[in-house]
Order: sequence, then structure tokens, then C-alpha cells
Amino acid sequence: MSVVTPRRPRRLPVGSYLTMALATVVLGLPLVWMLLASLKSPDELYQLPLQWLPGQANLDNYAQAAQSVPLGRLLANSVGLTIVGASLKVVLGLCCAYALVFLDFPFKKAVFGLVIATLMIPPQITIIPNYTLVASLGWLNTYQGILVPGLASAFGTFLFRQHFLTLPRSILEAAELDGAGHWRALWRFVVPMSTPTVAAVALVSVVTEWNDYLWPFLVVDNPDKMTLPVGLTLLQNIDGMTNWGVLLAATVVVTLPILLVFLVLQRRLVAGLTAGAVTG
Repeated sequence: MSVVTPRRPRRLPVGSYLTMALATVVLGLPLVWMLLASLKSPDELYQLPLQWLPGQANLDNYAQAAQSVPLGRLLANSVGLTIVGASLKVVLGLCCAYALVFLDFPFKKAVFGLVIATLMIPPQITIIPNYTLVASLGWLNTYQGILVPGLASAFGTFLFRQHFLTLPRSILEAAELDGAGHWRALWRFVVPMSTPTVAAVALVSVVTEWNDYLWPFLVVDNPDKMTLPVGLTLLQNIDGMTNWGVLLAATVVVTLPILLVFLVLQRRLVAGLTAGAVTG
């Protein structure tokens, strides 16, 4: 008879849970305070001792922010630029990565090395050349002036390339035998097999485009073309730094949409980032 040894009870990783709880508190506490403070009256913001919950929640700060700056226009600009910019980044990244993996051309490894090298260049270094180019083209205070300089995504190209290396070549060879060209092979075969990676790159691109502040701030000074992060500077110019409730209300409008998108798609982000992690 075989002797069945009792299984030892599994120990809970208490240290890991405590670390995650601490990180959640550190990262989430400022967001909770921002949301609650945006519902307070000016007197409650400066009240001592500090009170977290507002005495009576109201939306006066949001109404005042909407009256002070064109929040609707700023929101529409941010949504439109984010959708267009993120979509173009994904498409360009897919096309570049497909060429680096499935096409044979001279100096392919050198081109990929150049793509990797661009990840090591701080974006601040390119601000002056990009601004000079945009100004010479007459693109100041235009949507294309905001979008075009940042369309090339070395991160997206790298991530797509690493994932494409894990795809079975037999499927692409079968598509080629059926007469499918590169464009059809990319969109009919490669992209459907790369959904997690596409979702990850799309989410990172959406967050980057939505939160971009420095470049739109430099090339746009017309409120009709500003995005939400840049539009916050209008509130500072109007009310100074004293009306914190209005500023916090506008900040909630900037933060909440992208935070909800991230919370909904976070699992796809992790799956996409790890899809090609084992490929050299």
C-alpha cells in the first residue's frame, strides 16, 4: 500500500500582500484626496485640523471650472488627438515591426539597432529640432503640429517585433502560397494573432497621448487647440494658485477618464507586455 503524505498547508505570502497594500495606499491616497477635495468649499480646503470628507459634497468647483475655461472644447481636443495619435502609432509600429521580421532587406539588424537606440535618447533633446521644423512648416497652433512629431513609436515597434518573432512561420508561408501579399498577411493573419500585444501598445499610446503636456504647451497657445493638461494652465492664469478647489476639479476631469481606461484594460496590458518576453 502506498502511503499518502499529508500536504503541508500553503503559507500566505504576507510580505507580498503588505507590500502591495503599502504601494496601493501611497499611489492611491493622492488620487482619493484630489477627488474629495474637488467636492469641498474653499473654507473646508484650508480648515485645520484636516478633514478628508467634505461637509456637503457639491459640484460648484466643476461648474466654475467649466465657466472659466472651455472644458468641453479641451475635452474634445484631447479625445480626438488621443484617438488619432494612438491609432497612427499602433499602425506605424505594426508596419515597421512586420518589415523587420518578415521582410528581407539590407542592414535589417542595423535598422533595428537604430530603433533600440532611439529608446535611449531623452525626448527633451528632440524638442528644439522638432519645434524648429514645426515652426518652419507653419504648423504652430495646429493639430498636425501636435501629432506628427511624436508618431514614431520605438517602444511599439520593439514590442511588436519581439512578439512577431514568436509567431509560426508556417501560417505566413501558407498565406503566401494562397497569393496573399504583405499587406493582407499583416491584417488578416498577423494582427489577429497579436491581439494582446496590440492592446498593450494601444493602451500605452493612449496614456502617453492623453497625458502629454510639454510638447502641446510649446506649440499651441490658442485655447481652441489646447488639450486638457495644457488647459489647466488657463485656470492658473485666471485664478492664480489660490483657488485650489477649481484646479483640483479640472484635474479630476483630466485624470479620471484615462484612469478608468487603464483599470479596464490592465489585464490586456500585462498579457501584451509579456507576450514576447522570452524571445531574444
